Amino acid sequence: MKAASTSASQRIFFSVGEPSGDVHGANLIRVLRQRAPQLEVRGMGGPRMAAAGMELLTDLTQLAVMGLAQVVTKIPTFWRLYRRVCADFDRHPPAAVVLIDFPGFNWWVARAAKRRGIPVFYYGVPQLWAWGRWRLAKMKRLVDHVLCKLPFEAQWYRQQGLQAQYVGHPYFDELLTRRLDAAFVRAQQDSGGPLVTLLPGSRRQEVRFNLPGLLKSACEIRKRIPRARFAVAAFNEEQAAMVQAALKEKRESVPIEVHVGRTAELIAAAEACIACSGSVSLELLYHLRPSVIVYRTRRSAWFLLRWLLLKVRYITLVNLLACEDRFETSKGPYDPQTSDLERVPFPEYAGYWDCSFQVAQHVVQWLQDPARKAACVSLLEPLRAELAKAGASARAAEYILAHVQGRQQVTPAAA
Repeated sequence: MKAASTSASQRIFFSVGEPSGDVHGANLIRVLRQRAPQLEVRGMGGPRMAAAGMELLTDLTQLAVMGLAQVVTKIPTFWRLYRRVCADFDRHPPAAVVLIDFPGFNWWVARAAKRRGIPVFYYGVPQLWAWGRWRLAKMKRLVDHVLCKLPFEAQWYRQQGLQAQYVGHPYFDELLTRRLDAAFVRAQQDSGGPLVTLLPGSRRQEVRFNLPGLLKSACEIRKRIPRARFAVAAFNEEQAAMVQAALKEKRESVPIEVHVGRTAELIAAAEACIACSGSVSLELLYHLRPSVIVYRTRRSAWFLLRWLLLKVRYITLVNLLACEDRFETSKGPYDPQTSDLERVPFPEYAGYWDCSFQVAQHVVQWLQDPARKAACVSLLEPLRAELAKAGASARAAEYILAHVQGRQQVTPAAA
């Protein structure tokens, strides 16, 4: 159906800027279109959302950035995109705007919507409870409905005065319907020696910061367990080339396979994993894989995050879900050497220093001691049983359509 013949009540605009958000947005769009076939979906997102039926104005996932320096250099680009969003709102007024992740640019989109009286739904809301709580005032001003992925989020946002609804984590909608290449998994498992999968992240900057430490940990593991095998799950071909270049530069020669588009299979085939912090921790939880989580950054960025911004004890989502004292920061930074005492599933190492030896030590212990590996899995099993359930996309779609179709009274936030 062409935009010109579609009323505003049958149109929803999406703004999504992360690769993971593209997946969640695509699943949500499919459900929306199943329940409302006349619905037109436009916006900015990625190729998966376009394949699900959205008219893609710009592939925003190509602009995912990290760090102040990268953001500053992209300001002219984001300004042009903002003007394009404003023009699209004026030409094709939507009944609602749905934002997923990407809070920097999405605040601009929300502001443009509120100035035009368009209700804003945030699906995959920024984790303000963890860091950057000063943004709450902005959230209250610009967002009408907060659709929460985590069980404790909705209550927290309601306590801050926002209209929040827990719908579940859309990542599990994807995982529970994904079909693995069983032959590839079996070939990896039958290749001899335990497989350790390295997951350096989905953003170029994440790979650049975390890959050297992951490769160094692999070398250390190989010294202790010569039969150990390694594979890197690269997000795309560009990042695979970065990994291959890094391997050529290393003095210590450790055979490491590099695969693109095989993240799920490499996790399923692995005995243990080392991963850059992110939503991939939910996939590691789903597959019950003992894993070490790393997140290396600049010294200045770490001190800013740890001492001024971060309001939770852990950086890993699965660890936050596993503990009851997630907002307890008076104990100081989490020490992974006491992880057995604190009972969090994934040892995590965040900072600017080299932790490759300590990271390797955890993996070596899991590979050499079945009891230690079983203890880690025992922490993951009840979490998976509680959280790994499909339906987030359906619940979010129902909530959005109920308001768009007038079954609920929408009270817009003040602009």
